[in-house]
Amino acid sequence: MAKIRWGILSTAKIGVDKVIPAMQRGALTEVVAIASRSEAKARQAADKLGIKTAHGSYEALLADPEVDAVYNPLPNDQHVPWSIRALEAGKHVLCEKPIGLSAAEGRTLADAAAEHPKLKLMEAFMYRHHPQWRTAKELVTSGRIGTLRTIQTFFSYYSDDPSNIRHDPSMGGGGLMDIGCYAISLSRWLFDAEPARVLGHVEVDPDWGIDRMASAILDFGQGGSATFTCSMAVNPLQVVQVVGTKGRIELSEVPFNAPNDRPCAVRVQRGDGPVDRIEVETCDQYTIQGDLFARSILDDTPVPTPIVDAIRNMDTIEAVFASGKSGGWAVPSRT
Repeated sequence: MAKIRWGILSTAKIGVDKVIPAMQRGALTEVVAIASRSEAKARQAADKLGIKTAHGSYEALLADPEVDAVYNPLPNDQHVPWSIRALEAGKHVLCEKPIGLSAAEGRTLADAAAEHPKLKLMEAFMYRHHPQWRTAKELVTSGRIGTLRTIQTFFSYYSDDPSNIRHDPSMGGGGLMDIGCYAISLSRWLFDAEPARVLGHVEVDPDWGIDRMASAILDFGQGGSATFTCSMAVNPLQVVQVVGTKGRIELSEVPFNAPNDRPCAVRVQRGDGPVDRIEVETCDQYTIQGDLFARSILDDTPVPTPIVDAIRNMDTIEAVFASGKSGGWAVPSRT
């Protein structure tokens, strides 16, 4: 079976620790090259992971004829510039979330992709491909919990490391861009709609100038809403409650960073009846993501998540920031 040959832009931790090992286990993915601004650093990562080619620059990787597709886990401010350069080099692109620093950047990337219709482009929101979330989505769409009314999400971790790029506002740092984006993406996906307006509270760290905690209400109209809190400054926690008119769904076993060494479970309750535990098989959501993207290349079919979805997510993130500043409701842009 044919495989897509991947090049990795940078030795970012998420790539080295999670994405590359997962894609090396994929049925349709083969990691053949990795790049760093330091050739020694690239070679060290390549030797550790068993990757054939190490490049001492991102430009060299994009010029490598053995690379079919590029995974871009660079800092947020580098997502759009290097993804565009990859497209211009004839490479398919899987780019980490968030797609850029703004919805406008996302649209710039989408315009660049439109000039290369044979190439695939997707934002790497890996959670959507995990069987636990596919199960939750099916439970919602099938009416198992009645009409979806509200989603509550909490996603947090604690970081006080000044060298962490998430503390640098110029690089797109902050909790909303890093983890709040998951709560927004999830809510839009399960409601299969865009929020009509949002109300946000954003706490800015006085030293770093990034949002260290944010909470928001997303109004989806017709009685539907989602609420979330994300934080980089409290104890780690991930919990999602999905509640409808006749039941609820709970994912509390690390719903976004699902473990790859044990089964996960979705809990479902109808009315005041017993809580059913639906166990899903052990898997790696990064492996699934890589294979699905590769399949879209091999079959020349649409990617699982179109780039417009990434832009719409940024629209909502920006509205939360705007609401946090004004203290009132904000309407996400749809330009």
